Amino acid sequence: MLTHWLLAARPKTLSLSVTPLLVGAALVHADGGVFHAIPWLAALVAALCIQIGVNLHNDAADFERGADTPDRLGPRRATAEGWLSSGQVRRGAFACFAAAFLIGFYLAWVGGWPIVLLGLASLAAAHAYSGGPWPVSHTPLGEIFVLLFFGLAAVGGTYYLLTASLTGPALIGGLVAGLPAAAVLLINNYRDRETDRRAGRRTLAILLGRSTTRRLYGLLLLVPLALCLTINPDPLWRWLPLLALPLALGLLFRLERQSIDSGLNRLLAQTAQYQLALGLLLALSLLP
Repeated sequence: MLTHWLLAARPKTLSLSVTPLLVGAALVHADGGVFHAIPWLAALVAALCIQIGVNLHNDAADFERGADTPDRLGPRRATAEGWLSSGQVRRGAFACFAAAFLIGFYLAWVGGWPIVLLGLASLAAAHAYSGGPWPVSHTPLGEIFVLLFFGLAAVGGTYYLLTASLTGPALIGGLVAGLPAAAVLLINNYRDRETDRRAGRRTLAILLGRSTTRRLYGLLLLVPLALCLTINPDPLWRWLPLLALPLALGLLFRLERQSIDSGLNRLLAQTAQYQLALGLLLALSLLP
């Protein structure tokens, strides 16, 4: 049972919540701010709760809408496989959202009303992604939501929580973390393009077509590398994030050669790992 819950949480992509908080903390250090561990850890736990809640809610919602069919190429899903009932998974999702909401009281006490608004917006977006009459996951807006909440909001919110201010570099750092996170969803939708079309979805990958989707994927991986160079003024350490360039090129090469099958699941996980690697390199470049 525990293994089924772990698989439903989709651990291979949970780093998407960790990376922006690392980048935000590093930017605070670079600007001479004081790093407060307890608020940062609370924000990390809340972010992970929201992401896991989204994953669980998506698992149950897709099963109930009939989107997870036997010909689906993605990893096995707990509800579709019968490991857990849709009611169990949905209750697990709301338990995660409730935990994030409770942690939000402490974060609001530390960061004030801007953090309250950010937290409520994050919870609303988490529900809207798979819930309601017009789920965001069924539209071309999914990647934009990921960019906003796994990038700009997460990095900017972390920076504001620790400093009570917001800077241009913090917003650029949000793009650095958010663009590869959006690439993870883009690969997911690229893999599921045909089954999503039959289910009535209109994702960005369906609208763009396969070749344009691959080009957009390349931009989502490479543009953050250029943005990293604008954050760090140090003439030596600013180049450190470029060590991730071979990883990006390798992912692009594999996507061009990869057929539309379950092999894309590995590419999806590697894209999440690329985001983490890039975030760590940016953070390290800001520490000296």
